[in-house]
Amino acid sequence: MKKSNRGGTESARVCWESLEGWVRERVQGYVQDLLQEEVAELLGRGKSQRRPAVDALPGARNGLGKPRKLTLACGTITVRRPRVRALEERFESRLLPSFARRTPVVDELLPELYLHGLSEGDFDPALRGLLGDDAPVSASTVARLKSQWQADPSRLRTRFDVWSARPLSELEVVYLWADGIYVKAGLEKEKAAMSRRCNTAAGPADLGSGESARFFGQLRGLWGTCA
Repeated sequence: MKKSNRGGTESARVCWESLEGWVRERVQGYVQDLLQEEVAELLGRGKSQRRPAVDALPGARNGLGKPRKLTLACGTITVRRPRVRALEERFESRLLPSFARRTPVVDELLPELYLHGLSEGDFDPALRGLLGDDAPVSASTVARLKSQWQADPSRLRTRFDVWSARPLSELEVVYLWADGIYVKAGLEKEKAAMSRRCNTAAGPADLGSGESARFFGQLRGLWGTCA
């Protein structure tokens, strides 16, 4: 007689479509358990255990904090940090520092994506699809982080300086193009435009400050020369 497999192992109830959600739920449970174990280590006793009558460590559990979003490389989870009272000093978690919303891995990922050309406005839709709808990666968040990266010489600024100063002598560069934009501010009839400059294999070429017929003629001539 064939043995029934109803109510089998948990892995049998997980399918490909629900795998991501299942993994995030397990990670969320593991992180919450680690936070509870951290407090148990601090107090010298587990949850619901009585305090020893002699030589008991100070402190007592005081419930859980408000639900808090935490973004990891595998997605965004919700955790609640245990609260502790009656301590000589304020309890600071090693696992989840105050006001932390992203793990160091995610924090390192954001400037790398910015250096590779992802704009501030694209962070939100791009990363929410990977890290979850609750991921704290809005355009305003990225703008604030960008100012921190530029102020911190160990992060974005240094990487950008290294990239911009890298030697190009070993590269066979056909042309380097620097575009410009019109400055719309002001009351003048003639709108100012940033100068356009093109570095080619034959040397630098100034293409002027406007999109005139001469401008495009020079550009076509350079393209024919480089091609």
